[in-house]
Parts: sequence; C-alpha cells; structure tokens
Amino acid sequence: MTYIDLPPASAAAARRSNTTTLVLAIIGFIVLGFVFLAVSGYLVLGLGPAAFVISGILALLPLAVVVGAITLIDRWEPEPRPALWFAFLWGAAASVAIALIADFSVQVIVLVASDGTATTSELWGSVIQAPVVEESAKAAGILILLLFFRRQFDGPVDGLVYGATVAAGFAFTENILYFGQALIESGGVGLGFTFLLRGIMSPFAHVMFTACTGVALGFAVRGRFWRGALIFVAGLALAIGLHALWNGSTFIVEGIEGFFLLYFVVQVPLFALAIVFVVLLRRAETRLTRARLEEYAAAGWFSEQEVELLSTGAGRAQALRFAKGFPGGTGGPAMRSFIRTATRLAFTRQRMLSGRGSIGRAHPAEQDEAALLEQLAADRRALAIALPANR
Repeated sequence: MTYIDLPPASAAAARRSNTTTLVLAIIGFIVLGFVFLAVSGYLVLGLGPAAFVISGILALLPLAVVVGAITLIDRWEPEPRPALWFAFLWGAAASVAIALIADFSVQVIVLVASDGTATTSELWGSVIQAPVVEESAKAAGILILLLFFRRQFDGPVDGLVYGATVAAGFAFTENILYFGQALIESGGVGLGFTFLLRGIMSPFAHVMFTACTGVALGFAVRGRFWRGALIFVAGLALAIGLHALWNGSTFIVEGIEGFFLLYFVVQVPLFALAIVFVVLLRRAETRLTRARLEEYAAAGWFSEQEVELLSTGAGRAQALRFAKGFPGGTGGPAMRSFIRTATRLAFTRQRMLSGRGSIGRAHPAEQDEAALLEQLAADRRALAIALPANR
C-alpha cells in the first residue's frame, strides 16, 4: 500500500484550513473571556472581594490535582493545547453561566405561575434541575470541541480528556461559590468542612460525571450517525444519573454519619471502577498505535525496533532518555516531535480505516496523512542532525 501518492497541495490545503480554525478559535476565546469576566464579576458581587480571593486560592488546590490527573491520561496522544484551554474556559464560564441563567429562569417561571407565592424545592433543584442543566451545558462544550477539533477527536480517551477538562473548569468556579458561601455563613469551620467534602473527598466528582458524556461521544464518532447519536444520549443520561445520585445522597441518608457511609459504600467503588476503565482505555490506545504503525513498518516507514519503542510507555521513555544525551540539547525536542507525529499518524490511519477519512471536508484524512508523513521525514532529519557522530 502506498501512503504518499497524494497531490502535492495536500499539506498546503491543511495549512489553509488551520488558518480558518485559528480565526474561529480566537473568536471563541474572546467570547469565553468576556463570559468568564461576567461570571467572575457575579461571584465578586455575591461573595465580596475578600471571600472571592480566599475561595479562589483554595479552589486552585483540587483543580491542580484534577489537571495533573488529566495530563497523565492525555500523555499518550496529547490533545491540542488550544482545545484544552477552550474546554476549561467553557466549563468555568459558559457552563456556569448557562446553569445560573437556567436557575434564574426557573425561579421566575415558578413565581409567575404561583403569583409570587412559591419557589422551587431544594430537592427539585439539586436532584433534577442541576444535573440536567449542568451536564447538558457541559456536553454542549464537548460537542463544540468535536465540531472544531474533529480531526483530533479520535476516540473515547480524547472524549474523556475533553469532558474531564470541561468538568474541571466547572468544578473550579463552583468551588469558589461554595467555599465563599461557607466562609460567609459559617466562618473558617464551615469553610474547612466544605473544603473537606468538595476539595478532598470529591475533587473528581464532576470529572466522573462529564467524562461519561465525553467517553460516549468518543465511541459515537467511530460509528454511523444514528448509532452514534444514541451512544451520546446514553452517555449524557449516565452523567445526569450519576450527578443526581451524588446530589441526592444528602436526601437519601440522615446525618453526616449516613452520608459518609453512603460515600464509602457507593461513591468510592464507583470511582475505583472509573480508574479501572481509564486504564483499559489507555491500553486500547497503545494496542491501536502498535497495530497501525506495524502497517506503516510493512510499507518501509518504520523499523520493527522503532515500532516497539513508539508503542510502549517504557519504549518512549527509553527513546527520550537516549535523545536527551545528544549534545546541544536538540535531541529531546526532536525525539518528542517524532513520537508525537508517529502517534498522530497511527490515529489518522485508524480514522481512515474506520470510515471517518473524509471527516472535515477541507481536511480529509489522506491530506492529514501526507502532512504527517512530511513532518515525520522532517523529524528524522532533525534527529539525524542532532545525533552525535560517534554513536
């Protein structure tokens, strides 16, 4: 099979499409920036500047833990940094704004319908309204990422990373709100207890909910439209259900002892299952990479030794250690680029084999493949230049 028998303009067409995507991304970031400022202003007005700053600093701690975990998951085939920043801002700003607007709208409708004599119940708001509105708002962000970064949206791990990043942004802003309210209402003791519940016991709660939607969308993009739509809806329903279970746990049990019992009996096992599922997804990625690179090796693009190095975490670490020993400090970056290009090439090949080769009209997979093979050749030249003459 020939992999480079393509029009010379393939790479140029890819670059033109990248320019369009960049312009749209800039517009999106500007809009989200204004929304983030509006949400921040709302929090400052509601909590006061001092509580906002204290809560914001505390909210950074669980955020750092969550982002570290997402980065670890995303190491095999890293997603574009602009996409991840968009995901975070969508969660921290747009999703929160949608949730606030929906809550206000529901309250107004109830007041008007009851002539100003009724409000929504706490049970309705926590167990029904919040899970449906918040998970739908976060899911919208993942769908937008699929629309604009669909060539990098290759499967369930990508969906998990995007969903988790959106959720991390949402939890960050929500933590500021809850920490600030606890500080104002109960002082340091209330703030400490709230931080224990949200920052230590459940920093991954929102991540686990929204990851269900992201993973489902990752599986959905590999199939036909209607089958994919059903998978996506099922994933969103699971996210809403888990969210409702978490919020409703305070209504199911009585007292703090009952809550902790439910936490360790239900939530901890669910989190453990989520970890196992993530590990299995990552292993599937490594198997896919090996299978596709072996096809390129059969066509002469890689040696069997290179396939082994590129298809395992230990092999990649060994290659990077070897390259970092090159004089001049250029070996490490060249090897990282070579690994990244080879991985993208494997997933692009998978997209072609799965029937998604024409996804993105200006960017069919054949053009992506041609551009990646050009980059692969450039990476090899960079490594050859950096390689010491005596090795």
